[in-house]
Amino acid sequence: MRNAEFIEPWSSTGGERRARPATDQFRIPHSALRTRGGGTVRLGVDVGGTFTDLVALHDDGRIEVRKVATTPKDPAVGLFRAVDEHGQRAAGDGQRAITALIHGTTIATNALLERRGARIALVATAGFEDLLWLRRQDRADLYDLSRDHPPPLLARDHVIGARERMGPDGVLVALTDVEMRRVVAAVAALGPEAVAIACLFAFRHPEHERRLAAALRAALPGVPVAASSEILPLFREYERTSTTTAEAYLRPQVSAYVARAEAEVRRRGIEVLRIMTSSGGTLPPAAAAAHAAALALSGPAGGVVGARLAGEAVGCTDLLTLDMGGTSADASLVLGGAALSEGAGVVGGVPLALPAVLIETVSAGGGSVAWVDAGGALKVGPRSAGAVPGPACYGRGGTEPTVTDACVVLGWLDPTHPLADDVRLDREAALGAVATVAAALRRDAGAAASGIVAVATAVMARALKRVSVARGVDPRRMALLPFGGAGPLFGCALADALGMRTIVVPPHPGALSALGLAAAAERVEAVGSLHRRLADLDAVAIEAGFAPLADRVRAELPGGVLRRVAECRFVGQGYEVPVSVLSAEPALIAEVFRAAHHARFGFADTDAPIEIVNLRVVAECGAPALDFRSAATPPPPPARREIVVRGEAVSAEVRSLDALPPGHAVPGPAVLAGGDATALIEPGWLATVHASGALVVERR
Repeated sequence: MRNAEFIEPWSSTGGERRARPATDQFRIPHSALRTRGGGTVRLGVDVGGTFTDLVALHDDGRIEVRKVATTPKDPAVGLFRAVDEHGQRAAGDGQRAITALIHGTTIATNALLERRGARIALVATAGFEDLLWLRRQDRADLYDLSRDHPPPLLARDHVIGARERMGPDGVLVALTDVEMRRVVAAVAALGPEAVAIACLFAFRHPEHERRLAAALRAALPGVPVAASSEILPLFREYERTSTTTAEAYLRPQVSAYVARAEAEVRRRGIEVLRIMTSSGGTLPPAAAAAHAAALALSGPAGGVVGARLAGEAVGCTDLLTLDMGGTSADASLVLGGAALSEGAGVVGGVPLALPAVLIETVSAGGGSVAWVDAGGALKVGPRSAGAVPGPACYGRGGTEPTVTDACVVLGWLDPTHPLADDVRLDREAALGAVATVAAALRRDAGAAASGIVAVATAVMARALKRVSVARGVDPRRMALLPFGGAGPLFGCALADALGMRTIVVPPHPGALSALGLAAAAERVEAVGSLHRRLADLDAVAIEAGFAPLADRVRAELPGGVLRRVAECRFVGQGYEVPVSVLSAEPALIAEVFRAAHHARFGFADTDAPIEIVNLRVVAECGAPALDFRSAATPPPPPARREIVVRGEAVSAEVRSLDALPPGHAVPGPAVLAGGDATALIEPGWLATVHASGALVVERR
């Protein structure tokens, strides 16, 4: 493997956590951040279900964090409220103006989950109009025969069959001008807000799709038209059709949101707006509007970027990450210092065959509502109190018990310590809400609160196992990096559930997603199907396959660093393993593929023929280098507070998470309250402040 490396660096042992010495090169700051060169101020803004987080990266080495309440009816209101408050404060302090805003948005995610997209029409090859309903013949639930998949994004009578057909070698049924006019008239009669086109073999022969797209765009000006050969020129017609349909479904709403955001950004004198994609890169507004489906996991991807940077700073390149916010918790995996990506996923029941950071989302956020089912079992989620009215302890009209209310009852959160927007917690309201669950369980409020956090912990632990154990990765050899407003409270319990002995609590854990956004690179990607046996190819042919993709990404992102990927499989398999290719020599690609396949699945046939299915070229540039510094000032004397941990009352040391100098050790039990999150160090664990300001928590 001299000239290639794994894209997915699987390890049969789960990957050893590699610790590096704390040098200046790998120091992430607790209270300050520097961007080397550029002289710019970058804002990262993450819109969550409960709070909107803003991180400002200054060229003079400072980091600022701001949290405001999310505005669910219009997330842009909370977004620009945070920006304006920062701008007013910056102007008052004589600080430099904002020059870049990097935004993670849930607009596409929510549209898919809530089915609030555009009214669309689909043009497909005649005879294949039912493809979205036939799916892959897999069950929605293996053991529930009455469960159905969510329906497609359009009505069946909005699918128009075009009498044309391409085969592997070209035209089988020609698309005539008469037929094209008929299809255009049929689509126009439906009055769609957007149109998707997905014809057979368009990934290899896009001529028919291109003609249909041109005719529809001419006949329906102002109506977005998404052709599969433009969106996802890869084989597998079901996934290609589903992804293209989702693009059309999302594009009008996403385009309007991006246009509005861009106008607001320009009105404020900000030079650059970029939008985070599901793959962890960023796009300018025009490109983001034209790749709406690529934003389906925009918000969570920023958190994984931030987690990777925080882990690298303390020498941990193999991480399980957990972002626990207000409405959900997102689990992900970082191996060898790279966030694990997958080429296909499902959002809201809609398959999307687009590159995305691996994220497993569960309904276990701080605002998740606890309830007792008809059989007397305690449940947490999926419903959330959200930002409005929020948990009962927020004092905003909420009355239902949530995970946050349980944490207040257990003493983990201090009612005198303000949260975002100066929200102060109401312990009596939390007790009253948890009491409703306690009554149903016939337990006291403390026992009910312990049960709520135990159920939430179990739900999150299952998500962490699905992204690690289910993929052949041993979590016991990794570090857990919990973040988000509530994540560090559950770090020790989750580590115990997975047999992990090391936890990294990053600086400013409650705003790490926004930090990841501010530090994210520009990224574009081009894909294409090759579908040839490796034995039939030589290095020249493989280079020829990569060449047009490389030209495309160079044109979209001049100066970007290119990475080439080949998605390979043994002939006859139904899945591929992506490998990064530094040399196009077939023998070297075969070597690295077999090693990757063995690491992932436990076997690799040395005699079986291999084929390259798809090629990808990724270009990245523009990620700022980060250099954190932590103030070495003596910590103030600790306080003490009675808390409940796993059903037992203990006396815990209480300190400020933001005022601990490097090298300082805090044994559990301890509560470390910061400006954007609170960490709980359980008995039997020892937290040590790293030179970067991160907490490295280890089992004693």
